[in-house]
Amino acid sequence: MKRRIYSLFIALSLLVVSACDLDLQDDPNAVTAATADPNLVLNRIQVDFAAFFNTTGNNGMRLTRMLNQGSNLYEQAYVPVNFNGIWTNAYANILNDIKFLEGRAEPANFRRHLGIARTLRAYVLMTLVDYFNAVPYSAALDPNEFNPGYDDPAAIYAAALADLAQAKQDFTVAVSAGAPTDFFYNGNYGNWVKLVNTLQLKLQLNRKLVDAAGSASAITALVAENNFIQPGQEFVFRYGTNLTDPDSRHPRFATDYTPSGAGDYQSTWFMWHMTEEKGFDDPRARFYFYRQVLVNPTDPDALRCLGEIAPGHYLANGFPFCLPGERGYWGRDHLNAEGIPPDGFGRTAWGVYPAGGRFDNNAGQNVSPTAGAAGAGIQPIMLPAFVDFMLAEAYQTIPSIKDTGKAKEFMGTGMKKSFDFVRAFSIASQAGTINAFEALATYNSRVDNYIAYVNDEFDAAPDGRKMYFIGREYWLALYGNGNESYNLYRRTGQPDGMQPGLLANFGDFPRSFFYPNNHLVTNNRAVQKGSQRERVFWDTNPEGNDWVY
Repeated sequence: MKRRIYSLFIALSLLVVSACDLDLQDDPNAVTAATADPNLVLNRIQVDFAAFFNTTGNNGMRLTRMLNQGSNLYEQAYVPVNFNGIWTNAYANILNDIKFLEGRAEPANFRRHLGIARTLRAYVLMTLVDYFNAVPYSAALDPNEFNPGYDDPAAIYAAALADLAQAKQDFTVAVSAGAPTDFFYNGNYGNWVKLVNTLQLKLQLNRKLVDAAGSASAITALVAENNFIQPGQEFVFRYGTNLTDPDSRHPRFATDYTPSGAGDYQSTWFMWHMTEEKGFDDPRARFYFYRQVLVNPTDPDALRCLGEIAPGHYLANGFPFCLPGERGYWGRDHLNAEGIPPDGFGRTAWGVYPAGGRFDNNAGQNVSPTAGAAGAGIQPIMLPAFVDFMLAEAYQTIPSIKDTGKAKEFMGTGMKKSFDFVRAFSIASQAGTINAFEALATYNSRVDNYIAYVNDEFDAAPDGRKMYFIGREYWLALYGNGNESYNLYRRTGQPDGMQPGLLANFGDFPRSFFYPNNHLVTNNRAVQKGSQRERVFWDTNPEGNDWVY
């Protein structure tokens, strides 16, 4: 691990903080541990946290077919060097900066700063475990320890839970110095307390397979407290529209709304679920996706799969191949390693939600750097809809609190909250375009019909199949959040029946990831995993691709 190197961000300035002792006289113009501004340290932590969520979630979205996964094999798609940036940002930036902030903020009683930092640290610790399982922590931030060993992943989860408990006290203590710049809740610490409870729910749900009784007890207590985030209290990171110096736009917008067209491929499987699977469009489809063409291409030079026959394992199981329908939803199948033709102005792009792109009103025009909301999107880190889906899962799958009626109820409210938030967020930037295309009353009628349809499916299914519908609807509501979809998929195996890779043998689905290359070459106690089939501590489901793929 690196020695204590702290970088602080504000506006266009980059200040470097060093906590190492100097043999020579300190530069009076340098920022030191004694002079660093806790506000600027916290600003940097919040910005780095948003980047951490974006990069970790990218992997989860691709593995759960929310976005296209390139490469032919999982082993080609996920190699150690791919995780260097996540590791560096987590340890050298976020966790080190939080430790530094604690040293400055605790003596000065900056409790609100500490509450925000500790909440974010809890999320980062949980996510490191969720992606890698055992990671260094207790000795990782010691400047005198260059080769920290691995901590027990369950102990790291316990440390995250302790951080959340401490953060709740930080947010509610009567006297606190300073007023931090709060990028998430703008100083509403009651909302932070609700978020703490929500993250505790997330943590306990992940633990249900290794401690069903403890998970059930903790979830029951949280439900009794009834203090989760509600509509209007979404935990999101908001982006701006500045193009350069710095680029403040949503990173998905920056990738897809370029002078040369869209840069990413949407997932054929996810778009098929949104537009074809139920026989009618999901009301969120035009907010999620922006089509640059309204009819399917016919030229195999532009879309090679048009001249190909679907693989045998696709045909045998009825999977969509190449395109999800007939209306220009242009993406790629799972684990498609074909070359990249000049199709940037054909691909379906991210829409207004959550990337700050353009609402699809059948315009069929090319993307551009100024289109739609110009990048003023969000990272949907934790939404009220997610709370309801998590509770639906808990009531359907944890034996001691099982209540199928409550599971159905929370699934329904989760769907409604998702539909409402997606439209409300989008209206804020493109009200005229959206309302001219579809009035709110019409939208709400389609929402009601959608929820009734899913409720009928749920009612008709045997008990052992009901979790599929909860999982499918949670997955569809998670667009933009790969961390929760990856956990959901490993935790429950739902939604099952996912589109497989194009090759009949597409490798091992990662149940956890290989350790990063920079960790392996700088820590002589590092030991690489034998396989990405190794499961994280809370995943006790059957091993291998028979469970998830």
